[in-house]
Parts: sequence; C-alpha cells; structure tokens
Amino acid sequence: MDSSSFSNSTSRRKFLTASGGLLAAAAAGPHLGSVESGGSPGTQPSSPPNPLPAGAARKIPIGVFDPVFDHLSLDEMLDKVAGYGLEAMEIGTGGYPGTKHCPVQDLLSDQAKLRAWKKKFDDHNLMVATLSCHGNPVHPDPKIAARDAEIFQRTVLLAEKLGVEVIVGFSGCPGGSPGDTMPNWATYRWPPEYAQILDWQWKEKVIPYWKQAAKFARDHGIRKLAFEMHPGFVVYNPMTLLRLRDAVGEEIGANCDLSHLFWQGCDPIAVIHLLGRQGAIFHAHMKDTVMFKDNVNKYGVLNFAFETKDLSQASETFRAVGYGHSANTWKEIVRAYMEVGYQGILSIENEDPILPGEVGVERAAYVLKNVRAELLGSAT
Repeated sequence: MDSSSFSNSTSRRKFLTASGGLLAAAAAGPHLGSVESGGSPGTQPSSPPNPLPAGAARKIPIGVFDPVFDHLSLDEMLDKVAGYGLEAMEIGTGGYPGTKHCPVQDLLSDQAKLRAWKKKFDDHNLMVATLSCHGNPVHPDPKIAARDAEIFQRTVLLAEKLGVEVIVGFSGCPGGSPGDTMPNWATYRWPPEYAQILDWQWKEKVIPYWKQAAKFARDHGIRKLAFEMHPGFVVYNPMTLLRLRDAVGEEIGANCDLSHLFWQGCDPIAVIHLLGRQGAIFHAHMKDTVMFKDNVNKYGVLNFAFETKDLSQASETFRAVGYGHSANTWKEIVRAYMEVGYQGILSIENEDPILPGEVGVERAAYVLKNVRAELLGSAT
C-alpha cells in the first residue's frame, strides 16, 4: 500500500495478521469448518469419480496475489513463489494493493527496465497473468477519484506493454449526492431516499465513468476489466456485476472472489455457472471464508470484526482455501471453472488470520494443486 496515499486507511490485512493469535484461540474447535487449524486439507475424502466433459480439462494455472509478500523484495518473492510450484502471478500496480514489486512509472518510462523486470518472472517460469489496481475512481473526493483513475490508466498502459489481458479492481462507490465527501454504500431501496441514492450513483457517476474507462482500456487493447464483488462498492454481488456489464459492455467482468460471496449466501457453483456461461469471469481469487454458526445464528452475517475486542463475536472471517469449506468443495469449484471454459488463473489471495502470510499461501497451494490433479486425472 502506498503509505502517502493511504495512510488514513485501515489495513484489513495488517490488522488480521496482527490479531491472528487471538482469533486462533477464539475460533479453535469445530467452528473452524471442515479443516482444523492444525490439520491437513488433503486428508479429506474426495468426491466419487465424475469425469469432466470432453474438452473441459484445461490445466488452469495456479498463482498468487503479491501483497502477501510485501515484506520481501521482488527477487525474494519470485524465489519463494517458484519454490511452491506455482505458475502465475497477480501483481499490484497501485491503489490498495500498492506497488511493492512493480515500479509502474519506471517500467512505463524505460523499456530496458521493463524487459529486465519481465525477465525475472520468465526466469522463474512464472507468468504475469494479471495486474491489480483496486481503488475508488468514483470517490466523492475529487482528489482521490482523480488519483485512482490515473492509477487505472497507468495500469492499462503497462498491461498493453506487457501483453497482460486482465486488469483487476473495484467498481468504486460514490457519495450519495453531489455534496457528499465520503462514499455511501447503499444496497436497499427503502426508505425512498435510498432509492434516490442508488439511482443517482449509477446514472450520474458509476456508468459514465466506467464507459469512458472501458473505452480507454479498449483503445489500448485491454478488453477484460475484472471487478471484485466486494462489500462497500456498488458491484458487490453477481447481480450488480451483470447490471454494470449490461450498461457498459463486455469489457466488464468478474474477479470471482468467492470469499465475499460465501457470507452472502451464494452457492459457488451456481455463481460460476451463471457468470461463466456468459463469458463474464476474467479472474478468480482463491480465498475461503469460515462461518461461525453460533454467532451467525445470533447476529446474522453482516458481522465482520476488525477490532480485537470484537473478534469473539464475529460471524465470519477469511481463511485459506480448504479451511472454511472442505477440499472436496474446492474440487467442485475448480471443476466448475473448467466446465465453463474459464481462461484465467486461480490466484491465491491470503488474508487468513490463523494461517497468516506465507503459511496460508502454502496451504492453499497444496489444496489447489491436489484437487486440480485429481480432476485432470479423472478426465483422462
């Protein structure tokens, strides 16, 4: 994260990492889901053989999103990722992910630096698959909006030079009226003023911005803008994603991060089929969510905890792949991606407070590599 630009933002990743010990104690036991914190997800029973349809058995590359390695240099990170046996990377180019491993302006200004940077990935047999610039280019503060719009444009230009097809980000969230200074995340159309907020946001801010941003991307050969369906932004579920896609064009698609959809009650297979059959999945974050059933029963799902004192009452938290839902569930998720002809990567994003940092990445990679191998084996 760019500390000068985002010094006033709460870092979810840093907070959860710091509070991992307390969460581990609070969450110990059956609440951890199908895999205990000290167990191995690979020991879970797999589903009966169910061959993939002919032509569906693509070996989807498994990669990782780089902010989890922000304590490492580029060379150190690449050595570690290659050591995990991963095949691709999602690289932050500004906004919330920061630019720790990607000096965007230097790479845009100096072709020799760009070639040298890219060669480091090639030498490790790692594909630069996606560039990520999560921010809020429709923020009601014009300085923040302009900053994040510029970050997006620079990311497009870098993707064009690198031959990267997918840019990942957020849809953003405007204020609720022309005079607002802070974003207003409205999701419910009653009382009537909330319907007015939603209509104004979409008509006056969100659709116009993304129409011109998609044109800029298209003019530079980029036709896949992958929005993470995330709370706090106008695109937060499949319906709002498809609404923006219908309004703007087929350049708009999903970063299908199921961790934000599990807690909303979505069925992951149904979501992948819904979006995938429309060619609307451009990227996929591999991150799990564990639901603490007793607290969900008492408090509902809109109950994330971001302060230590609230963790014991949390309804859910993020986990590494296989530690919120079973490895068998993730096998069916990967199967669904194969069935719909998904052409991107499986990008591990670790925000697990119990298995923080590199530990969570390694565990997630273990699960994903094993379920992929099973699927490819059953299809041959």
